[in-house]
Amino acid sequence: MKPKLKVWVVFADDVKFGDGRAQLLTLIDELGSLRKAAARLEMSYRNAWGYLRDLEQAAGFRLLERHVGGGPDSGMRLTRRGRAFLEAYRQFRQRVDAAVEREFARALPRR
Repeated sequence: MKPKLKVWVVFADDVKFGDGRAQLLTLIDELGSLRKAAARLEMSYRNAWGYLRDLEQAAGFRLLERHVGGGPDSGMRLTRRGRAFLEAYRQFRQRVDAAVEREFARALPRR
């Protein structure tokens, strides 16, 4: 028996950011491609691009930057601020998970 909790950060205009979108940003940064990241998550490119556009608008800063040219440095990567946001979300999520585990153990102790 264990708790399961879904957590989102909701921006003013109801744009949600949670674990799935964090994974999308992580994969974009790792793979250097929105198309490849979306495919890995079995998400349409159009849906992923629209979501990221809405997220950047709601957040008020750019999460991603594009590098054109076709060379080894081309593609899409997180901006410095996007990387900091993603890391802050991960730390927040870890603290939430730890608190949930603690409260779950207190409420439903194993016998």
